Amino acid sequence: PLQGGAGGGSSKLSALTRVLIGTALWCALESIWSTGSLWWTSLSYTQSPHNLAILHLGQLSGPSAVTAAIVAVNGLIAEAWLEGSSATDAVTDVTDGIRLPPRARKKKVTGNNLIFYILPATLCLVLHFIGWSLYNRPLIQEAGTALKIGIIQGNIPNEIKFDSAGWRRALEGYTAGYKELADRKVDAVLLPETALPFIWTNEYERSTLSFYRAILDRGVVAWVGGFGQQENSITNSLLAIGKTGEIVGRYDKLKLVPLGEYIPFYEILGGIINRLSPLDAQLVPGNSKQLFDTPFGRAIVGICYDSAFAEIFRYQAAKGGEFMLTASNNAHYKPPMLAQHHALDVMRAIETDRWAAIATNTGYSAFVNPRGETVWMSGINTYEVRDATIYRRQTKTLYVRWGDRLTPLLLVLAGLMRLIVRN
Repeated sequence: PLQGGAGGGSSKLSALTRVLIGTALWCALESIWSTGSLWWTSLSYTQSPHNLAILHLGQLSGPSAVTAAIVAVNGLIAEAWLEGSSATDAVTDVTDGIRLPPRARKKKVTGNNLIFYILPATLCLVLHFIGWSLYNRPLIQEAGTALKIGIIQGNIPNEIKFDSAGWRRALEGYTAGYKELADRKVDAVLLPETALPFIWTNEYERSTLSFYRAILDRGVVAWVGGFGQQENSITNSLLAIGKTGEIVGRYDKLKLVPLGEYIPFYEILGGIINRLSPLDAQLVPGNSKQLFDTPFGRAIVGICYDSAFAEIFRYQAAKGGEFMLTASNNAHYKPPMLAQHHALDVMRAIETDRWAAIATNTGYSAFVNPRGETVWMSGINTYEVRDATIYRRQTKTLYVRWGDRLTPLLLVLAGLMRLIVRN
């Protein structure tokens, strides 16, 4: 039987302990999973891009803060429902042991256990208020930090991307778009992942491309999605091509897609694969500590699958990244997947408090401000040329400074609460 007094207090303490333990374990499992190669995204992404208030909790401790909020509120709702169901079925009159009629039982349960119903609503409101306060801070931008960035969405279907027809279409579309943006006086042009699938670190090979010759002619910096070389291997890279055609910066995709871009356990099976494979090189990931410097300052960069891993962006922001660039292909995905990818980029912009320029092959390309608001978004399966002004920022959120401190804190608190309840 559920009764008031000490028993009722003990019941409430046990319920709160269960919610705390559940929240801590969920966040811990997400943290462990995100260190692997098969991670997609955390529970927190279900709030993106629409619930911007709650997403701003990510500035405190990254995705785990948003995940913890979701799990805790829903856990308290579950405990309230279980408490109400259990009490309705089992409460007896403590004075004479006679089972109360349904109406009396309902009234008694509501009086004794109202706290179970108030807690989730209160926590939800408090968390949204904290996020709303972060969201509504003034977005101050100094004119001297402005960058006019152009984006070209090439719209090259994967079916033709790597054959001669696709290459010609890509060169024509990206060269024309680059010239148009250069005439608009942009500071730099951003292209999608593998937009021009050539080995750009080979000076002779890139010198033959019409896009490269356009850079030499117009003198506008281009951030080009292509391939780089790492000894006998190939990297999926974003290369910064300076005004005179030299490579002034390079970011190699860190999180390659298993089977799609690399063979798992290559270190063990590499010898066998090399003997069986007709290819001369393998796609390899970049260095986890790499940084991307541009003529305008350091940028935070992610290529496609990288966007699911918040730590990649946090690290670059902590090392001085002032604005965010992401390049993706996405041509092999359906529209819901494109929206999911955009939702991830929105979260990364909020967590790092940075403006973001997002270039994709077939959609959604976009510009996003530090509040997570999408300033512009492209269509799907369309060729588009767009420019917008973004701003460099040097702020550092608590998450950028300290990383995910919430998950270990929750684990410690959960352990302490467990000991208190048992004693």
